[in-house]
Amino acid sequence: MKTFDYTRAASPEAAVRAGGRFIAGGTNLLDLMKLQVETPEKLVDISRLDLNTIQEQDGGLLIGALLPNSDLAADPRIIARYPALSRALLAGASGQLRNKATTGGNLLQRTRCYFFYDTHAACNKREPGSGCDAIGGFNRIHAILGTSDQCIATHPGDMPVAMRALDATIVTLKPDGDRRRIPLGEFYCLPGDTPHVETVLEPGELITHVALPAPPPGARQLYRKVRDRASYAFALVSIAAVVGVENGTITHAALAFGGLAHQPWRDPAVEAALVGKLAGQATFDAAADALLKGARGFGHNDFKIPLTRRVLVTALRDLTGEPA
Repeated sequence: MKTFDYTRAASPEAAVRAGGRFIAGGTNLLDLMKLQVETPEKLVDISRLDLNTIQEQDGGLLIGALLPNSDLAADPRIIARYPALSRALLAGASGQLRNKATTGGNLLQRTRCYFFYDTHAACNKREPGSGCDAIGGFNRIHAILGTSDQCIATHPGDMPVAMRALDATIVTLKPDGDRRRIPLGEFYCLPGDTPHVETVLEPGELITHVALPAPPPGARQLYRKVRDRASYAFALVSIAAVVGVENGTITHAALAFGGLAHQPWRDPAVEAALVGKLAGQATFDAAADALLKGARGFGHNDFKIPLTRRVLVTALRDLTGEPA
């Protein structure tokens, strides 16, 4: 690990003025520093800021960015009103990591692409312009949607997938004192020609809260994760879904997917294929067709395309009560 300066911020305003990389739980950043994938010159410790509470707001909740994942998952309001979020959090990492990892840090964790972590490999995300060894290499965990010829990495998170389906908004503080509210659907960037640019955050901008609107009344929620082993593994495919049904007709649908793209993936065409339609196999197949239109495998990850179809259809059956 290379040497760096360290300072502890006394307030959010002091943190954004300090100039440096923010560190709270450090569950991702410290690993990257040990491998010299990231070598920040200055760390700004924000772990003691008063940003670890959950507040009621306009029928929804305002979640502090420093709230540990385990506390968020166990909060009775989250369990009762946002069960998909609680389940997504509990599907991530291990109990020890969830006790330390924070809400804001979870949103910003970086890809687990093997080549990104290997400083001897070519990786445009780690070193722009160096190439992408995942394309044409071992790419079993990699993306099938939203890729470019520069990068096929996936976003590794569980919590952000559920928050995308729940229409979360990220609240930030900028060094000039301005605050922003960024819908989660506008927060992450696709790789394009700049895979090293992962979010729309500006230099020094700090996530302070995540706002969840009130959940749709009567809708059922689900989070399902398919992975190589039962715990402590990243998703091959995951789905967070919020679906309402009345008299056999789907009245509300919000679906987000993990393990498929550079960001938690949500496609309006999928939801359009469901809302107003009778629940059943034909409708579910149409939604899967919409999701996978343009999907592309890269060899080792070709299996993700049929697997995603099965995961989506099975989730919709469970949420609507339709038999297999």
